[in-house]
Amino acid sequence: MSRTTLRELNGFDPAPAALSRSTLILIDFQNTYTRGVMELDGWRASLDAATRLLARARREGAKVVHVVNDGGEGTPYDIRAEIGRIHPDLAPADGEPVVVKQAPNAFYGTDLADHVPEGQDVVLAGWMTHMCVAFTAQGAFLHGNRPTVVADACATRSLPVLGADLDAGQVHSGALATIGDLYGVVVATQESLG
Repeated sequence: MSRTTLRELNGFDPAPAALSRSTLILIDFQNTYTRGVMELDGWRASLDAATRLLARARREGAKVVHVVNDGGEGTPYDIRAEIGRIHPDLAPADGEPVVVKQAPNAFYGTDLADHVPEGQDVVLAGWMTHMCVAFTAQGAFLHGNRPTVVADACATRSLPVLGADLDAGQVHSGALATIGDLYGVVVATQESLG
């Protein structure tokens, strides 16, 4: 049986973004996802991949935007506390904006669109694949950007569904399949970027 994506049916460009001509958006690489109740499966490997991606983006002169989720004081997403801060491996450099959001789509209710011109390619990486990465890919698509998601620089966690547990790998792959069906190009690693 032939499998066709909505992207193919719409004739969207299947080529991944060229990093040097894109804006790299790093989504919710916050300490909360590295421990405790919100710890993600495979967070360390995805963080290492994101660190390599960020280093390459800086070398190639790509614009970099960091995104954090602020859940408020005392929550696992409290950006005023260490738990909600960006992991030190991906600390913003001088001049790299940090967008604070309160919804999974980083374009919603924020100034992210001011940092990303309509029509520009964006490269996305972050935590969690099924939530803020997927919804920000959708937001970028709806904003008129062309997202490329770097799969190994994303991670998520296992989730319950219909009385069963879906392991993190299945949740991650399902989210990437949703993105790749319509909202953007999905690549395995940053080596696949132009």
